Amino acid sequence: MDKKETPVLLLTGYLGSGKTTLLNRILANEKGIRFAVIVNDIGEVNIDASLIQQGGVVGQGDDSLVALQNGCICCTLKMDLVKQLNDLINTCQFDYIVIEASGICEPAPIAQTISTYPQMIAPEALKHGVARLDAIVTVVDALRMRDEFGLGDQLKDDHEEEDLASLVIQQIEFCNIILLNKADMISKEELAHLKGIIHEIQPKAQIYECNYGDVELDKILNTHSFNFEKVATSARWIEAMEDEDDELENEESGEALEYGIQTFVYYRRPAMNLAKFDEFVSTKWPRSVIRAKGMCYFRDERDTCYLFEQSGKQFNITNAGQWYATMPADELEQFLEKNPGAKKDWDENYGDRMQKIVFIGQNMDR
Repeated sequence: MDKKETPVLLLTGYLGSGKTTLLNRILANEKGIRFAVIVNDIGEVNIDASLIQQGGVVGQGDDSLVALQNGCICCTLKMDLVKQLNDLINTCQFDYIVIEASGICEPAPIAQTISTYPQMIAPEALKHGVARLDAIVTVVDALRMRDEFGLGDQLKDDHEEEDLASLVIQQIEFCNIILLNKADMISKEELAHLKGIIHEIQPKAQIYECNYGDVELDKILNTHSFNFEKVATSARWIEAMEDEDDELENEESGEALEYGIQTFVYYRRPAMNLAKFDEFVSTKWPRSVIRAKGMCYFRDERDTCYLFEQSGKQFNITNAGQWYATMPADELEQFLEKNPGAKKDWDENYGDRMQKIVFIGQNMDR
């Protein structure tokens, strides 16, 4: 008797391309789909998982949100992914699983893990079915492709394996669906040129233009786009299989090491000086930083939490609401009783106010 199959959507894409924004749109669907989410981050702090949980649709309290951090699910956290996939399916609570891979993950090894993981665990552990890879969606930042990769022309050059352009190529090559995000931020002529380059790299993938991940969900969910039989004979798949033994022998050899990627968490409690922060971002931002994301607050507005994001040359800061510490005492007490996880980062003087920004870069001077 065939086991029940739970579809899995794998979201990949370079750092800051818009994967988390797309994921939040998926979770806000009104189709009644019960989602489970696995979010991977190479750093010790999983900012994306925290932001998704704040949306209230999924959370770690009911096991619908799983955070895998401090490594990549394509290599060092591979067996963690296997365990979490099997555990989610065995709960019998979810219709669909979405995996958001770290921005430096290569998709082929992850697809291989999802497709073959039943062979990696005891048969009796597969109590209530298995995962089926439904589609691999790669999110491409159109603006960043223009500003940093010559509208894709640089991807046609020969690159060393450790070159970040090589990683972008792999993410485009090994997918079924490509979302050209921030499409309205470049001209129609530039967009047409970029689409042409992407089509050369991956002629079989569906390409959709979008802004802030505003794609019709029917185009990416339950598409049955991933065909294991066809993919298993591809050069990229065979290469992933051959690389597996080397990765298992050396757990430190992940994508972070291969591409010279480092992470650093800036963590402080006192409020920042807005003028100095603005000066640092405007004139002193290190070129080695590829991506930054996190929460912050300032002396002039101590009660307001801001989300700061940097992706290449793009910077953005948005109001994320009030800190929980601003709640009336009686409401705060009730809140902390219902959300014990919030107590973990609670400070007697500052409450939940903090600066927690994750920096991801290549060969950074930390």
